[in-house]
Amino acid sequence: MASSYYKLDISSRNQIGTKESKIARKKGFVPGVLYYSGEQAISISIERSILLRAMNSGQRIFEISQDGESQYTMLKQVQYHPVTDEVIHIDLMRVRRSEKMTISVPVVLVGDATGVKEGGILSQSLTQVEISCYPTDVPEQINLKIDDLELNSALSVGDIDTGSEDIELISDASINIVSITAPVSEEVSDEEDEDSKREDSSVEKLDESSKDSSDEKTEN
Repeated sequence: MASSYYKLDISSRNQIGTKESKIARKKGFVPGVLYYSGEQAISISIERSILLRAMNSGQRIFEISQDGESQYTMLKQVQYHPVTDEVIHIDLMRVRRSEKMTISVPVVLVGDATGVKEGGILSQSLTQVEISCYPTDVPEQINLKIDDLELNSALSVGDIDTGSEDIELISDASINIVSITAPVSEEVSDEEDEDSKREDSSVEKLDESSKDSSDEKTEN
């Protein structure tokens, strides 16, 4: 469980607009807004290098200082440049420690599945799940044990154990996360090849028969 949060140093922006945002980016800052439900949004900027380190930290909740008090925020939206993929704008949403929030966290498969050892192919169809919890309880990831997953078996959201009563799964319990299927049998492929050859041979014989019949009609 996450017990500490990456701290973001934010600055208020008194001047807003496209021109001012471009100036901020040239100086190495990323413009953005900080908002909370029912309150007026505040224009902010964050040093690009600090923001990128925070985004690469793997954390979902960040700590900021606002009006001399520590606040918790989450990245609600990130805008990238369509050509360079550079972060050009962010939306930060403030969250309260006393209020539960809904957030997506990564699902990490843990262990060596029995089905894979038997030659099966593992396929993970879901990499994130939505949970509801307090900001102070947000995990960096949700682990799903797959040691007992056998061939032709699957695990869904309902098989996840969050390890805490304070963390509630929001994603549909029936959604598949991981499955193990048997590889395509070489014998089946060989049989299909033989069937294909027999069909081709039958077509060739039919063509020859039709040709002979046509030649007989021509002679008559």
